[in-house]
Amino acid sequence: MQIDIGIEAGDREKIAGGLSRVLADTYTLYLETHNFHWNVTGPMFQTLHLMFETHYNELALAVDLIAERIRALGMPAPGTYRQFSALSAIREPEGVPKAQEMIRILVSGHETVARTAREAFKAAEAASDQPTCDLLTQRMQIHEKTAWMLRSLLE
Repeated sequence: MQIDIGIEAGDREKIAGGLSRVLADTYTLYLETHNFHWNVTGPMFQTLHLMFETHYNELALAVDLIAERIRALGMPAPGTYRQFSALSAIREPEGVPKAQEMIRILVSGHETVARTAREAFKAAEAASDQPTCDLLTQRMQIHEKTAWMLRSLLE
């Protein structure tokens, strides 16, 4: 059935492409955060273990919202490690870093997702796609705030 939501097919495809990159970055950051939750050690163990759990739970909910928006635009959502690896700007670290390095890596990851969302916002805004703009604005707020909170642990 043809989609008639007031956004042209080409614009929907372009917006979905941006959202797919946001989804890939978000899922990669989710996996990285969950990994760090399992493997963090040291004097900040309890604090970081709980904080990382809060973060990966939030990210798990976010991937669903992003994927569902892609589907609402009539496009398939990427959903495999291969697709996410090809689309994501976040690169996985080797081995298990120390706690302070985990924090630095996660700061970088949250900043990357914020930049990816900001880039995707342009196509949504140009097409007057307010639901996608709203979703991306919320994601930028969350990632920028989380990056700030993580950075504060490094001072």
